[in-house]
Amino acid sequence: MTQFIKSREAILLAALIALILLVETRFSGFASPGNLAKVFNDTSILIILALGQTLVILTRCIDLSQASNLALTGMVTAMLNAAMPGIPVVGLIAIAVALGILMGAFNGILVWKLDIPPIVVTLGTLTIYRGIIFIVSGGEWVNSHEMSAGYKAFPRAEFLGLPVMAWICVATIAGFAILVNRTALGRAFYAVGGNPSASVYTGIDVGKTRFMAFTIAGGLAGLCGYLWVSRYAVAYTDVAGGFELDIVAACVIGGISIAGGLGTVTGAVLGALFLGTIKNALPVAGVSPFWQMAISGAAIIIAVAFNRRREPGRVILKEVAR
Repeated sequence: MTQFIKSREAILLAALIALILLVETRFSGFASPGNLAKVFNDTSILIILALGQTLVILTRCIDLSQASNLALTGMVTAMLNAAMPGIPVVGLIAIAVALGILMGAFNGILVWKLDIPPIVVTLGTLTIYRGIIFIVSGGEWVNSHEMSAGYKAFPRAEFLGLPVMAWICVATIAGFAILVNRTALGRAFYAVGGNPSASVYTGIDVGKTRFMAFTIAGGLAGLCGYLWVSRYAVAYTDVAGGFELDIVAACVIGGISIAGGLGTVTGAVLGALFLGTIKNALPVAGVSPFWQMAISGAAIIIAVAFNRRREPGRVILKEVAR
């Protein structure tokens, strides 16, 4: 318990509670259970994507194509639903996840087999995936009236007082907690990020581990593609434009080290919730979108500075020169 109190997650949780209480003093009802549930639901997609990004960052990589992956899979499912409304929602979700996995695996292959820097790979695929959206859609939108009722209703359907989308987020968090803390693959993500050269001597395939991180992140982006488009009932080429920055910001605020090998599922979730709470509170307070961006950017810089102060000395074995 004492260790948790001193942890970054506890500090971030305290900051999140303080933020909620501060907003509550100005706008009564913001901290009510119903509104907090709404904030969680609004932040669910960001949480899911931040968890995928966490795996990638843990391995000393980064994926800037998640939002483009989301937009492409969302457009594909919307177009399929409009053309063939008889396809069940479960089938469309499976298609979205499979397509997302394919795009994530493509990123991973380029990083693994061609040894191209991850930021270069994902900047390139970010543009490629956006271009494919324009090609498959012809630049046209898929609007609400073209979508079936079932397609739009699934993420909004409530179970035990929470929308299905929020329950999907809860299930993802639970799954990631098991993956990261209870499996050999989860330990490999940390080992590769902490010291890639030393990981080789323990029998870990660094390239394959990074490939798996990109693939899982891609699959989650595909899932979120369906959730995003069905929830907002519109698909167009610029869906989630710039959202990749929010994803990385959530990870950084949550204490996921951009140097790799350090971070937790709890931190990623709290980072996303902190950013989501800010984004929900500022419009209520009448803050202009320009100041909202500035405040979010300041939160990122402060988080990075805080992380750097806590990281010295964490690498036990120096990386061996290649």
